[in-house]
Amino acid sequence: MTDDGSTLRAPSDAHLTIDDGGKAEGNYGCNRFRGEAAFEGDRVRFSGAESTAMACPEPLMEFESRLAAVLEGGALGTDVRGGRLTLTGDDGTSVRLSRAEDAPLHGTQWTVVLPGADGRAHLTFDREEGTVSGSTGCNNVSAEATVRDGHITLGTPATTRMMCEDSLMDVEKTVLGLFDSRVGYRIEYRNLTLTSDNGVDVPAFAAK
Repeated sequence: MTDDGSTLRAPSDAHLTIDDGGKAEGNYGCNRFRGEAAFEGDRVRFSGAESTAMACPEPLMEFESRLAAVLEGGALGTDVRGGRLTLTGDDGTSVRLSRAEDAPLHGTQWTVVLPGADGRAHLTFDREEGTVSGSTGCNNVSAEATVRDGHITLGTPATTRMMCEDSLMDVEKTVLGLFDSRVGYRIEYRNLTLTSDNGVDVPAFAAK
């Protein structure tokens, strides 16, 4: 990002995804965000951004603040060349983005993003074993997992039997609701969305 004559290198977590329906989501460098993206000719306008509220080291927070100000500061010019997208504000501030590969489903630790989870719930899929294992946020969990045609068939979960505070038990209930069923999944860059058979989305991101 180039801002006020200085060049700022993005943290490794910083990214932006815009889907065909105009939904925008990503990471400012510390906190995740989601909102709307509306294209107006060769310009794009971001609006309605909602973000998490974690505190990070000052360099990350400074980049985040400046990037958020650019994205939320009005319509931005767009220039696509050689697989790169440059967004430019009326004041000349620019953000350069390059296309990135999606994280693999298997072998990645996916940290579940639900209210109250606080990074404690996570899942890892093992291709060779045909299993999934991790934590519901309170208890350890494991089950068979068969991936086919954009869906994952999750078996009966085996869990430990700890009791936790109510917020984590709510997270556990949502995560366990994915098991004993066939769920849809979608990966966009480092974001995974698992969708239960009754339409409940469980978002997650690829941990470092």
